[in-house]
Amino acid sequence: MSPVLLFSFVIAYFLILLGVAWYTGRNSTNESFFIGNKSSNWMLVAFGMVGTSLSGVTFVSVPGAVAKESFAYFQVTLGYLVGYVVIAYVLLPLYYRLNLTSIYNYLNNRLGFTSYKTGAGFFILSRTLGATARLYLVVNILQDAILNSFNIPFWATTLIILVMILLYTFEGGVKTIVWTDTLQTTCMLLGLVICVIYILSNLHLGLGESLQQMHDKGYSQIFFTNPNSKLFFVKQVLAGAFITITMTGMDQEMMQKNISVKTLKDSQKNVISMSIVLMSVILIFLFLGGLLYLYAAQLNIPATGDKLFPAIALEHMPPFVSVIFIIALISALFPSADGAITALTSTFCIDIIGMQRRTDLTDAQKKKMRQRVHLSFAAIFLVFVMVFKWISNPSMIGVILKVASFTYGPLLGLFTFGILMRRSVKDKLVPFICIAAPLICFVMDKYQKELFGSFELGLELLIINGLLTFIGLWLISKPSDAARL
Repeated sequence: MSPVLLFSFVIAYFLILLGVAWYTGRNSTNESFFIGNKSSNWMLVAFGMVGTSLSGVTFVSVPGAVAKESFAYFQVTLGYLVGYVVIAYVLLPLYYRLNLTSIYNYLNNRLGFTSYKTGAGFFILSRTLGATARLYLVVNILQDAILNSFNIPFWATTLIILVMILLYTFEGGVKTIVWTDTLQTTCMLLGLVICVIYILSNLHLGLGESLQQMHDKGYSQIFFTNPNSKLFFVKQVLAGAFITITMTGMDQEMMQKNISVKTLKDSQKNVISMSIVLMSVILIFLFLGGLLYLYAAQLNIPATGDKLFPAIALEHMPPFVSVIFIIALISALFPSADGAITALTSTFCIDIIGMQRRTDLTDAQKKKMRQRVHLSFAAIFLVFVMVFKWISNPSMIGVILKVASFTYGPLLGLFTFGILMRRSVKDKLVPFICIAAPLICFVMDKYQKELFGSFELGLELLIINGLLTFIGLWLISKPSDAARL
């Protein structure tokens, strides 16, 4: 399909987003930017968070990994459900009771100022790496599909995308993102369903017949029972639970949308309903992956992994499907990038520079400061996307989950220790514990064959990281009746 025509659809879609942003961002304040004035509709938040949770990586990498790992990723998704229950009934009541704007203020109240800064710092590192990895994957596809035809370099494509995101998040923040995420999730899911229907039709297969063919080729296995394998179902389910607890429940980007809902009860409904929808959607993505490999085998398409879906959608499907794929892909891109930049801005302003605590600044000065931080994070995103371009990996979902294992482990340890233990820590030593734990995990991961033989460490590295952090905090703590909130 003509790159010019594809690009025109991208521009039209972006103009719609700008219209939504203008309407929702009118008369916005710092409060509406950070937590949407605590007036967000829980159903909109739940639906929009499906798109944020999936991102372009899920859209491309999950189907692409089916040939290598079958439907094993669904084991992780089952763990997600457990994690969302913990978020709904353990973390959300805590956040609402303390009336938090930034969830890392809990660490300040419970463990101390240095612990608070450490937690916020690890979130900034985690979200910056994760979001830019997701952004790189989709920008790279758009570059190959459209922008190369205009001789636009990769860095310029990334800059254009970031400017587009800035234009519709600069004023409204969370208040705008709740609505744009809803639109983007709708487009992404429509694209997913249409692609599934098209491939089934062209393969002349029904649902049962397609599943049988996937089974015959070894694509549809869900549960893996070898304890030594990194795909062992116990490891995957546990890892999925803790990934959700940390990457959602202890993540400012995800939780600022939840705490923007007016009441705790509605926020809990949002989390549980979103988790059920998310499980269903990921199962469809895995099913799509099996179909893509069946379709590729029929047409002798050599592409695999992250390149499979884009190659089929853009080169071996009718123009209308190519358009739907591009719009769906952009719809998967924007929620993961716009929310990340907004959340990072919120965390840096509130937790790192303490903007809300400063009485020497007027509201106008605070808004100007927040806007400068917002622009700065967009520039940081540009730099990190270029780094990922330089060290490109065949499967970005593996990169993202591995990074999360190292960077979210300290957050898991900090929050778990604060919630479960009646002990106070030596606050100034906390950063050293939170740095040491991921470094130990890095060594364990790098030399796991020498250390563990045939036993493979996978996503459970996050749990080990959190446990090491927890143990370290216990070693630098002492009993205190007043420690628990």
